[in-house]
Amino acid sequence: VIGCCCGRWFCLQERDLSSCVPWYWVRPHWPLQEAWAAQSGLVFLTGYIRTGSVLLAQTQDRLISLKRINARLNVIGIPSEIISPKKVAELHPLLNVHDLVGAMHVPEDAVVSSADVALALASAASQNGVQIYDRTSVLHVMVKKGQVTGVETDKGQIECQYFVNCAGQWAYELGLSNEEPVSIPLHACEHFYLLTRPLETPLQSNTPTIVDADGRIYIRNWQGGILSGGFEKNPKPIFTEGKNQLEIQNLQEDWDHFEPLLSSLLRRMPDLETLEILKLVNCPETFTPDMRCIMGESPAVQGYFVLAGMNSAGLSFGGGAGRYLAEWMVHGYPSENIWELDLKRFGALQSSRTFLRHRVMEVMPLLYDLKVPRWDFQTGRQLRTSPLYDRLDAQGARWMEKHGFERPKYFVPPDKDLLALEQSKTFYKPDWFDIVESEVKCCKEAVCVIDMSSFTKFEITSTGDQALEILQYLFSNDLDVPVGHIVHTGMLNQGGGYENDCSIARLSKRSFFMISPTDQQVHCWAWLKKHMPEDSNLLLEDVTWKYTALNLIGPRAVDVLSELSYAPMTPDHFPSLFCKEMSVGYANGIRVMSMTHTGEPGFMLYIPIEYALHVYNEVMSVGQKYGIRNAGYYALRSLRIEKFFAFWGQDLNTLTTPLECGRESRVKLEKGMDFIGRDALLQQKQNGVYKRLTMFILDDHDTDLDLWPWWGEPIYRNGQYAGKTTSSAYSYTLERHVCLGFVHNFSEDTGEEQVVTADFINRGEYEIDIAGHRFQAKAKLYPVTSLFTHKRRKDDVELSDLHGK
Repeated sequence: VIGCCCGRWFCLQERDLSSCVPWYWVRPHWPLQEAWAAQSGLVFLTGYIRTGSVLLAQTQDRLISLKRINARLNVIGIPSEIISPKKVAELHPLLNVHDLVGAMHVPEDAVVSSADVALALASAASQNGVQIYDRTSVLHVMVKKGQVTGVETDKGQIECQYFVNCAGQWAYELGLSNEEPVSIPLHACEHFYLLTRPLETPLQSNTPTIVDADGRIYIRNWQGGILSGGFEKNPKPIFTEGKNQLEIQNLQEDWDHFEPLLSSLLRRMPDLETLEILKLVNCPETFTPDMRCIMGESPAVQGYFVLAGMNSAGLSFGGGAGRYLAEWMVHGYPSENIWELDLKRFGALQSSRTFLRHRVMEVMPLLYDLKVPRWDFQTGRQLRTSPLYDRLDAQGARWMEKHGFERPKYFVPPDKDLLALEQSKTFYKPDWFDIVESEVKCCKEAVCVIDMSSFTKFEITSTGDQALEILQYLFSNDLDVPVGHIVHTGMLNQGGGYENDCSIARLSKRSFFMISPTDQQVHCWAWLKKHMPEDSNLLLEDVTWKYTALNLIGPRAVDVLSELSYAPMTPDHFPSLFCKEMSVGYANGIRVMSMTHTGEPGFMLYIPIEYALHVYNEVMSVGQKYGIRNAGYYALRSLRIEKFFAFWGQDLNTLTTPLECGRESRVKLEKGMDFIGRDALLQQKQNGVYKRLTMFILDDHDTDLDLWPWWGEPIYRNGQYAGKTTSSAYSYTLERHVCLGFVHNFSEDTGEEQVVTADFINRGEYEIDIAGHRFQAKAKLYPVTSLFTHKRRKDDVELSDLHGK
């Protein structure tokens, strides 16, 4: 059953879900040339016209952004090129190009008629057995024992196992109307565009679509005239009080509000001054808290799927989104990694109507704002904070947000210009470079404290052996270890891919403490609940909010803790990957773990929140003699990447197996019992892997003058595309940039993927493409451990002959 945004919700019922979408083309732009449905032999008109698109740049930073996009499009088979203002004028003679510095041309982009596409899809679905109930309102979704059982409509009930909420601007309300509410964070804004009468010489149907993001407008041909809208800086949210429309209807015109966009349009196309405007359209558009659409299964109700929040991009995303959602429903997972779109990336905290109203006012203009690396949302902040927030803020902490949680990026020294740092946005060397360098240096030579309270924390306990038995089945490593030991492991899916990456401490024979990435809180909980049996003797508890986590990193961390606990903390007494409850200062029950998530020496302290401020003050007081200071996540990122530590959500995802990222040691195939994903790993071990996470060290890159790598840069091996980077950071130890990324072995003849071996990696010559400029890089399968024993100048560093971990 599918709720759609065309008028009211309507219902679809069919026998075989997979038959809905086999003819979708999964490309950013559908090749629908009067689309066909192969199974029926029928042809459906869609109004498809290849126009191409031109994305304009008024500034050098915008042009850099387009160059980065262009580099990615070229390697995935979408033709595009960076062009001059003169070429823009040739493609669209009516454009004023005097203020442009360049543009990107995507010649195969196209337009379609949305009404015709909707009719084509409905007709093709009907040919495949789908029943469509028009003018039928969904009252609520029926749920029994956490599973969809049917839909109550104004014309009766429909029994079903799956329900897809595609209700667009109504998705939020429809989700809350269920017997068991489903949180779908969406909010509507007014969206304006104007239509004109045809020009004196009507525009040709293949006139390129123009996107002038710096002017905040888009322009396309409409029946020989102009259709032009945009995303203004001061959007108007609507329906916050829940008084939504019954059906899609246009809203009131507001020429005063549209005037800045109209002025931008006339600057770009001065010849339109005398053109007659037909009407100004004002219609609702829905947006999510992070600008990306929502899809996937609800963590609360099995069989309840969502596909919403696409606003104007519904036609572009429709084919791919339809295919992936159908795969998800039929097979249990999509064929590509779509975590960034997964409903479970949000928690209930993002569903506050006040939060959504404020956030959507920021999100809508952000669609056309220039987004440089590591930008942060400004609305909906200070929602989840550590007990140390005010203390750290007073000491110069600059904040980033993850899953609603405030986390320190770095700490601004008193002598730094705070305003300049806050306004610094660049694709080049950032102004915080020296600050992070001093924090990294302190981590390596003295001791630093990083507040990592945002990490997800679960406790799994049982009255008998139930906890160990279910965890052994869910996790790839062997958790039957002595009490006090910590195991790095992860939960895998049937394909062997990482659903979760975590560390687990065995607190007692029947109790385990699990630490996972911040944004996995909802996802992990849903995965665990889905696979854990209904057993009153087995308890899963989310204790994220119960503990403040302090990461003490550096060689003097052992001295600080020894002095505070009156206990020896040397490796002989407190070995690596060990957990013990201790007293720190006056506070009892502090879980101290000998790990730092960076590869550097130190300890994680999990502190009951009522003791957090006391323990922090004691650590900072005692640590003064050892050179202690605060540090942030930017320093953590540099440390972990130079040590080849991959993070889930950045480097790892549901399609990444342990064998593909050098984590064989975190898997025990022969631990005496089966676990999810084991069969896939055994087969992969026999057949070989088709991609391999690799560390790249840039050779000819000038940190001060060249564009920086951030993530998503194409990787070339022997001149051929081989993959893309997943994360990167400047290594203050190596004095070079380090990137992590997956290397593939694409056949030069067929383009098919082939097995990737260590020899294949080592024999290649590599380049990283940063905005169209390729930089030479050395590839490594293991961290450059020999370089961390003592610091050398980068010209003397030897990066070869590393065969051991």
